Amino acid sequence: MIKAPFPWIALGVGLLLLLLLLGTGALPLIREGRDLPLLTQLIMAEFGFFLTAIGAYKSIVAARAEGWRPALMLVLAGCVSLAVAFVWLGLRLWPGAGLG
Repeated sequence: MIKAPFPWIALGVGLLLLLLLLGTGALPLIREGRDLPLLTQLIMAEFGFFLTAIGAYKSIVAARAEGWRPALMLVLAGCVSLAVAFVWLGLRLWPGAGLG
């Protein structure tokens, strides 16, 4: 049985969530109108942030225990990048934040 560590799962699910958010009109630069309600998009962005932030933390813990391998560095960079992207997207979605 293949055991996939949590950081890799967090990275994959985070990428899917980001693509889903962008595909449903979360950014008006890509397309006008929303396919999902604003609150749903905000909750998805928040969940994506927490998921990828925990994935980044778990990859740091694994790297300290097992050594800083290139695969762990890749998943760490991906999770950190996605966490920042979800924060930015959530702030862009938030009404009155002054970023949209």
